[in-house]
Amino acid sequence: MNELYTKSGIFGAVLGALFGVILGAASGAMSGLWSGVQFTAFLGLIFGALTGALTGMLVVRTAGTSGGVSIGAYSGMAFGALLGIIVGIFMPESFRLKVLELDVLILNVIFSGRFEAAVLVSFLLSILGTAAGAWVGGRNLKPREIK
Repeated sequence: MNELYTKSGIFGAVLGALFGVILGAASGAMSGLWSGVQFTAFLGLIFGALTGALTGMLVVRTAGTSGGVSIGAYSGMAFGALLGIIVGIFMPESFRLKVLELDVLILNVIFSGRFEAAVLVSFLLSILGTAAGAWVGGRNLKPREIK
């Protein structure tokens, strides 16, 4: 079972990094700046790899080899949302103020307060955790012999 934790953690980290870069770059595109896309893609890579690795190991704990895609997806969704709220709460105020300086309407609404920013981060990591959890859960599922 320890080998399954390692394999799922590594696979989850790779998936999380890939999805994190995509989600981060898409979120950064709202700024209209290339540097915003690059910076948020890098943040997506870091937090995506972390979320994916931890989700992969959590899915082994919750789904094992018999849980499948659904248990993996729900485990990843819940864990991603929880981790996102924690990360969002501790987001530096200077980052939020820099985003507000861009004076882009949608970003002004999303980052108007700490709560809104934390909900955005929670939502994005929940999406990432759902995708990584479903994939890891499906990959770990062992077929049963039905006689």
